[in-house]
Amino acid sequence: MTAPVRRAGVFAVLCTLSLSVPLINPRVAAVVAGVVLLGAYVITDGPLFDLLAYPGDYEDSRLYGLITFALAAVALGLMATATSMPVAVFVGTILLVGYGNLGEQLVRLQTDTAVVRVGSFCLAASTAAVAGQVLTHSLIGDAVAPALPLVVFLAASGAFLAALLRDILLPSDDPIIALSVGLLLWLLAELEPNIAVGEVAIALAITVAFGYASYALDTASIAGMLTGILLGLLTIVLGGYGWFAVLISFFAIGGLSTKFRYERKTELGVAEDNNGARGSGNVLGNAAIGVVAVLGYAASDAGLLPREPELFLFAFAGSIATAMSDTLSSEIGSVFERPRLITTLEPVDPGTDGGVTWQGELAGVVGAAVVAAIAYGFFPEVELLGAAIIVAAGIAGMTVDSLLGATLEGSVLGNQGVNFLATLSGALVSALLVLSFAVFG
Repeated sequence: MTAPVRRAGVFAVLCTLSLSVPLINPRVAAVVAGVVLLGAYVITDGPLFDLLAYPGDYEDSRLYGLITFALAAVALGLMATATSMPVAVFVGTILLVGYGNLGEQLVRLQTDTAVVRVGSFCLAASTAAVAGQVLTHSLIGDAVAPALPLVVFLAASGAFLAALLRDILLPSDDPIIALSVGLLLWLLAELEPNIAVGEVAIALAITVAFGYASYALDTASIAGMLTGILLGLLTIVLGGYGWFAVLISFFAIGGLSTKFRYERKTELGVAEDNNGARGSGNVLGNAAIGVVAVLGYAASDAGLLPREPELFLFAFAGSIATAMSDTLSSEIGSVFERPRLITTLEPVDPGTDGGVTWQGELAGVVGAAVVAAIAYGFFPEVELLGAAIIVAAGIAGMTVDSLLGATLEGSVLGNQGVNFLATLSGALVSALLVLSFAVFG
């Protein structure tokens, strides 16, 4: 057994101590955490130090990895005992991180294939999180424990977020991962989505299948795949399959457009890196506002926000229409050699930020129309006027993206920041036009 596996095993055992919160008095649990922290501080060398130390811990002879993880666990434990965070969320989060790491390290002994390791982490993490939540509700005698589908949804969402963060952060960043997962699951638990039996299994099967297909087709990296799966799962459960159809249309068409005349783009120097595979930054830059809109819809539907849920639907569609318009405009327009800067209409080199072509603009309009047509087909509240609003929002967001590219990109904003602000503008335009025309008034 290798050192990483032994360390992961010990960390998993220590994570199991989180059960002391529902099993015994929280004050006693705090004493247990204090003992762990003290031990991590005083152990500076020897076999036990070697067992628990991350590579970076050797420089100062301190178990900083264990210390910071214990502090993160204490912070979440305090939230679970002093706020409305469910204790089951706290326990599930800690077990998720600990046993997910162990599962990945065990599989690493057999293969170093990235997608297999990520899959093993997600499977072990979600299983541990489900077990932790169920056991916690049993220990505290919770008569109104959430249904198993909700428990599985929380566990799977946390597992995918943890796997994503592990892919883009360092192995010693487990404290950040634990806090991020805990806060997400707390938010999702507060929304109390009404999930029918079997719906989570279907949602997981669909999102994982689409996510893996994007990875296998080289349209997404591991991080991009995990981001897409997580966003897709949240969209299906909190919104519905119509919402997912709108979202996946962007991922599918946008991903394929990256491959459009890829060799030509490479010759011009405008091709996406990594053979066109999009990473988490690109996915989040284009879809983060959409997912915020999904969360807003769920919160409004649950009575937590004083707004009509349909307003968030149009904001969602407007942001995705913008992402689709911008992506098609860039990927199709970039193969033409005579783009013009949107602010001055002067000819510029292909790939210049803010450069546009009439072919790209036309592709962008078509992209917005595709999103509007899908929304019109799935949502009765999106009538012809609503579809027109979505198209207008997509075009407006695409234009904002080009303007930001010509003025602020490179000096103030990066590409993902531009994408984020553009999709935000598309969402706002769509919502404001809906309010102006009172589409669902």
